[in-house]
Amino acid sequence: MLEHITVLKNEAVEALNIKPNGIYVDMTLGGGGHSSLILSKLKDGHLYSFDQDDYAITRAREVLDKVGSNYTIIKSNFKNIKSELNKLGVTHIDGVLYDLGVSSFQFDDAERGFSYRFDAPLDMRMNRDQELNAKTIINEWSVNDLITIFYKYGEEKFSKQIAFAIEKARKTKTINTTFELVDIIKSALPPKVLRQKGHPAKQVFQALRVAVNDELQVFEVSLNDALSMLNKGGRAVVITFQSLEDKICKHTFKEKSTLDIPFGVPMATKDKVADFSLITRQAVLPSKDELENNNRSHSAKMRVLERN
Repeated sequence: MLEHITVLKNEAVEALNIKPNGIYVDMTLGGGGHSSLILSKLKDGHLYSFDQDDYAITRAREVLDKVGSNYTIIKSNFKNIKSELNKLGVTHIDGVLYDLGVSSFQFDDAERGFSYRFDAPLDMRMNRDQELNAKTIINEWSVNDLITIFYKYGEEKFSKQIAFAIEKARKTKTINTTFELVDIIKSALPPKVLRQKGHPAKQVFQALRVAVNDELQVFEVSLNDALSMLNKGGRAVVITFQSLEDKICKHTFKEKSTLDIPFGVPMATKDKVADFSLITRQAVLPSKDELENNNRSHSAKMRVLERN
């Protein structure tokens, strides 16, 4: 199994503008790369890190224990940020970080079924305790639902053709593995598409992962809750890896940093400022060195927002 390489590690933690006595939340613990660097900058402060994956938590704990003890790992979906932190007596935070890329632990573990590179059972659950998995979606969801998720979550141009090919195949036998699905996807695509650069199943696999884990809805809810907990001067740092996540982040940050003054309101309000300010006007991209050393960083974009 490959080691997880944290994307935009230094840039993201620097963007948090960490105070040694602050309260920080890493919403995506993963391999512990960002969390360990945040922890190294804290003295009297505390770090709370979310993850649903037992294996990732175990591995990350080994990393964090070498850095410090003032951290708490919360095994929960990060959509529960408010309720989980409130249980611990935390109502306000000084910074929050999202790294929305799937951990290498998950991609490189064939049994998890996240990758089209390995033949494995169709799964894709980040939380292995939940019932819904990719096999259920592929074999039981209607053709219209498949078309919708492939197009909406994967931006797949051939959603209809692929969905109908899946429907035809599953009438003969249950589709159980990633390679079975890859073969069906390939059979539905024109030869010129198959000859193009990039794996032909990439967008469908992305769509399935998003659907299984309800990623977009969960992210939007979580981000708004996290922003509501930020102290003055606190920052939110978000690293996305696909356009739909970035659109949610960009729209939310723009909305929060824009002062909405209704028509007819006295000009005295012009001195007021929005609740938040954009720290990054444009998305921050990985450096040339990082792009060369970590292929998974190619689609990464980082945005930063600060509470006024």
